[in-house]
Amino acid sequence: MVSQPIFHQVLLPFLFCITTLSLVVADPTDGFTHVPSPSSNFHQKHYDVPQNQCYTFSNGIHRFWAYTNKSLTSSNGTRARCELRIGNYYTSGVLQFEGYFYIPSGTSGASIQQVVSSAITTSQTRVYNGSLTHYLSPTLALNIYNNWYRFNLIHDVGANNVKIFINGAQKFAGNGQGTGPHYMKIGVYAHESASHYLESRWRDIKLLRR
Repeated sequence: MVSQPIFHQVLLPFLFCITTLSLVVADPTDGFTHVPSPSSNFHQKHYDVPQNQCYTFSNGIHRFWAYTNKSLTSSNGTRARCELRIGNYYTSGVLQFEGYFYIPSGTSGASIQQVVSSAITTSQTRVYNGSLTHYLSPTLALNIYNNWYRFNLIHDVGANNVKIFINGAQKFAGNGQGTGPHYMKIGVYAHESASHYLESRWRDIKLLRR
């Protein structure tokens, strides 16, 4: 009769520790090192709109907007966009982008984050009618309007692999679609069936390497 309480005193804390450990989820940034002060430069916008009429940076928030009756240039017909390149070109290693995004109601048919590779993209994260998607599918998150979300994208160049995390949970893993050199950018870029007005906001942007 004496051994039973002692057994419980030893076993129950052990089981509690095991249960607690099983609930710990690895963060997507584990094992990565921050790239100090990633450089950024304005990438593309409407050909006839001043930068301050499609982009602002205030109180730590990047805000991008575009109207789909505008194109990049008057001759090549590229779709409406307003984008900022984050960091430099890279050709090897494992690079991670982290940031928090906000999409106001109504924005649809737009890329808000891309990994660009030579002539095509390795990854596009898009918004369609309040859903976040990787290209047209799969769906990464639903009902995203009017809230901030943490976004992490890991690009393993050697393995030609892309992983996307929303609020720390992995939502996509698959092959990239282009060869280097690569770079990452954020903003808005119009796609098929785009809404008349497009907007995305970003804050707390970081690049990390492994």
